[in-house]
Amino acid sequence: MKHKFRFTRRRIIGIGCFGVAAVVIAGIYGYAPSMSGEPEVRPTVMRHSGAWPASERAGGERDLLKVITLNVAHGSGDRRSPVLQKDETIMENLDKIAVVLRREGPAVTAIQEADGPSVWSGRVNQVSYLAEKGGFAYSVQAEHVKGMKISYGTGLLSMPTLREPLAITFDASPPTLSKGFVVATFDWPGEPNVKINVVSVHLDFLRQSVREWQVAEMIDKLSSRGGELIVMGDFNCEWKSKESAVRAIAEGLNLKAYQPESAEMDTYPLLRMRMDWILISAGLEFVSYEVLSDAISDHYGVVCEVRRVGK
Repeated sequence: MKHKFRFTRRRIIGIGCFGVAAVVIAGIYGYAPSMSGEPEVRPTVMRHSGAWPASERAGGERDLLKVITLNVAHGSGDRRSPVLQKDETIMENLDKIAVVLRREGPAVTAIQEADGPSVWSGRVNQVSYLAEKGGFAYSVQAEHVKGMKISYGTGLLSMPTLREPLAITFDASPPTLSKGFVVATFDWPGEPNVKINVVSVHLDFLRQSVREWQVAEMIDKLSSRGGELIVMGDFNCEWKSKESAVRAIAEGLNLKAYQPESAEMDTYPLLRMRMDWILISAGLEFVSYEVLSDAISDHYGVVCEVRRVGK
């Protein structure tokens, strides 16, 4: 595959009107602080009603933990910008995502490109909305872009109680808008002494050099948290090259990827690339791993089950 050619031509198509709008905004406003989230925030863990009991969820078994990662594309549902869709369509798309989450029944879901109340996507907090509709008890949200009545970033939806939340927004990287990650801690279901750190991350789509220093910051922030680690999200890169950001974070934090060389796990269908990953620490092992085929975003979701090594 002629990766450079396809990246410069087809990737722009994939970004669509939203990407163009983002670049224009960045140029006009010169990356003013009002268009970026705070560099480091300890966000509030939100409690939600209507959570499904663990006994009714596929990820509720004591010895297994089921997790999902999905770039929700601002609720746009396809490659079009949310500004080109009606608010009703955005809400319908979010409801479709919630249906998939209820069907799969994960204990924890990591989402990216999830909006806070924004003028272009119905002014709804998509993290809270998906937590409520998806049947989760807790959520935590990180706003990596905030200002001009626009807010979006990463989030975690969880059945176990989330603690010690931390949201990191990477330094501005013109012409792309800010990216970042959110991390929180929970206890392995039924095992209060087993600490799990879970991360939802979104890396820069445009340049490998930017992803490199974003990964370096992730390694610095996450290496001292202690306990097991699950890193999920849209890494905007594959495993193939030695300079791969997903490979770098796996090596830097001693994480494992599931069949990283596989050519049959594309998560970004437009470019037929595996951009979305779930990485786990040495004390955990994969039991199952699947790329979902539901057309609820321009990315496919990834779902896996993990267990503790030796259990």
